[in-house]
Amino acid sequence: MTGTKGAPPGDAATNSRAGPRSEGRRRFLRAGAGLAGAAAAGATLGVSGGRAGAAMAAEADPTALPPNVPWWGHYLGDGVEAHPYGKPSEYEAHVVRRNVPWLTATTESSVNFTPIHELHGFVTPNGLCFERHHGGAPSLNPADYRLMINGLVDRPMIFSMEDILRFPPVSRFHFLECAANSGMEWRGAQLNGVQYTHGMIHCVQYTGVPLKVILDQVGVKPNGTWLMAEGGDASGMNRSFPLEKALDDAILAYAMNGEMLRPENGYPLRLVLPGWEGNMWVKWIRRIEVGDQPWFAREETSKYTDLLDNGKARYFTWEMDAKSVITGPCPEKPVLRKGINQIKGLAWSGRGRVKEVHVSTDGGRNWMQARLPDPVLPKCLTCFNAEFEWHGEEVLLQSRVVDDTGYVQPTMAALQKVRGVNSIYHNNAIQTWLVNQTGEVENVRLG
Repeated sequence: MTGTKGAPPGDAATNSRAGPRSEGRRRFLRAGAGLAGAAAAGATLGVSGGRAGAAMAAEADPTALPPNVPWWGHYLGDGVEAHPYGKPSEYEAHVVRRNVPWLTATTESSVNFTPIHELHGFVTPNGLCFERHHGGAPSLNPADYRLMINGLVDRPMIFSMEDILRFPPVSRFHFLECAANSGMEWRGAQLNGVQYTHGMIHCVQYTGVPLKVILDQVGVKPNGTWLMAEGGDASGMNRSFPLEKALDDAILAYAMNGEMLRPENGYPLRLVLPGWEGNMWVKWIRRIEVGDQPWFAREETSKYTDLLDNGKARYFTWEMDAKSVITGPCPEKPVLRKGINQIKGLAWSGRGRVKEVHVSTDGGRNWMQARLPDPVLPKCLTCFNAEFEWHGEEVLLQSRVVDDTGYVQPTMAALQKVRGVNSIYHNNAIQTWLVNQTGEVENVRLG
């Protein structure tokens, strides 16, 4: 069993949970409140023990605890005009995307990881959505935006955003996962945090126009069987995909979670290919060309292919296989108390719905079935949860998902037996977290 040495550098400052306090208000209330009474009430009602209790005691203002009326009950809060665009509480300032500075040469071609351990439910807030760029995120004026459709079509056309918004919209929840998610873990446990091992993913409600509606406008010729999507950023990112996918569930999306796309997520228009690797979801999409064969672009030849042990490479591995991960406990969220604890996590499949999730506390020797709270949607993140009892012993936590095609999430040993150790992309192996005797959690590789 091998483990990690720690989280990526530069993280300590951003992990603080302490929020600002009003010393003036506290002194005012402390003068008229009985601290001894507050402490006694806390002991009577039961304050959490262990490290969790210590943290709460260090953070809490005793004058705000029952039976006292907290200070905020004595003052008017902000008026509605103070927050024209809402933001999270200042006490949630630690919940942010993070990058790994050494991952790429520049931030313009880097990744921001979603803090999936801090999410509640299957929907990712827009400000926390994973982002990956190849040439930075451009700022486009939607009035200047145009989408061109050309190639093997009857009527080459150019659409403005006003044109796109006139078509009947659809809204669907889908996950987007980078093919390189967990890619640094192929040869062994590397990064000690679920945000870094599995955070190249998000799940939102995408709203837009089905791509098949736009293709109906231009008329695809009988020999048109492939499409090439081209992005409008400085990298000239483009990808080939078959017409069947375009006619199935592809969307030209302009909104996510009820508001227009964020710039880093492709504003004002992006391609959505549900269940397929995120690199194909071309952002700031400016052109779609119809052809009779794939283009074999840079991103589908030298990149986003899977090098095998025999020196050959798999290509066009579009679908994201079924995958799951426990998001609590995890390295960022230790086990805080002995007794019954919750296992929480996320599961997904690019081929359909999650059917079952199993969890193990002994490194995969025994499994129990987890609960799947509604909703369970196709090609969408699915929450799961279960309980385990901890008394200070070492525990090896794992999860595995089974999708509705019957596919079972593999171990890393099974994955490497087929694909070797030279891959980066499409690592959907079972993840192991070691809970040690103090409750700390570490990323480890078994075997």
